[in-house]
Amino acid sequence: MEMVTITKSDPPRERSPVSAHCQLTGAQPVFGKSVSHSHRRTNRRFDPNIQRRRYWLAVENRHVRLTLSTKGIRTVDALGIEAAVARIRARGEKV
Repeated sequence: MEMVTITKSDPPRERSPVSAHCQLTGAQPVFGKSVSHSHRRTNRRFDPNIQRRRYWLAVENRHVRLTLSTKGIRTVDALGIEAAVARIRARGEKV
């Protein structure tokens, strides 16, 4: 009987970015301590308030779905979606 070598055909996946991060502001989780009444400290994670929002991008005649923090949503409201998408693309993220 012959020995058959099996090779994996799929290329290795790239490491996925942090799930709880804002595409516009770059806000991501930070780590700290919870302190009890008796001052015992345990590790904890502070996540940003991440929302998935869909905006109409008139320049490209399509919707874009963005993962934004609440501060990022206010930034989109102030600047407009075109300027916000330009900033996101300048950071090197796909939209």
